[in-house]
Amino acid sequence: MKFVGHYIISAPREAVWNALNDTKTLKACIPGCHHIEWVDDKSLEATIKVNLGVAKPKFVGDLSLSNVDPARSYTLSGQGRGGLLGLAKGFADIELDDHGEGSTLKFTAYGEVSGSIEKIGSKLVSGTAQKVIDRFFEHFAEQFGATATPINSLE
Repeated sequence: MKFVGHYIISAPREAVWNALNDTKTLKACIPGCHHIEWVDDKSLEATIKVNLGVAKPKFVGDLSLSNVDPARSYTLSGQGRGGLLGLAKGFADIELDDHGEGSTLKFTAYGEVSGSIEKIGSKLVSGTAQKVIDRFFEHFAEQFGATATPINSLE
């Protein structure tokens, strides 16, 4: 499964970077997030309950940052264990750039699931994942007093 996004955020790039790395901001924005904390300077652990309609698994996972270019980009990789329902894993490349008074945020994410979640159907899982991503960015900018506008809605 592949997901992409491109947003204009009405805040300086440095403020967006700081918010992307702040666990309080992330917990407030990630739907179903019960816990997220830094383990070290490039690793996080999280517990997230996901609503898949017919199932609501709780994923316990580890996230790591790589290819870090401060206030510009990084790759976020992770794997979550959903108990009897299986595993979810993926990675996202995130890029920030200046845009007028604000900044742009671009991401490309890839994910895969296994076990019973895979049997539920990739369409249900990918549709749910896209909704989670959309809700995240709806709330993300609000957490630090900014707005996020998807590029495709500016036409």
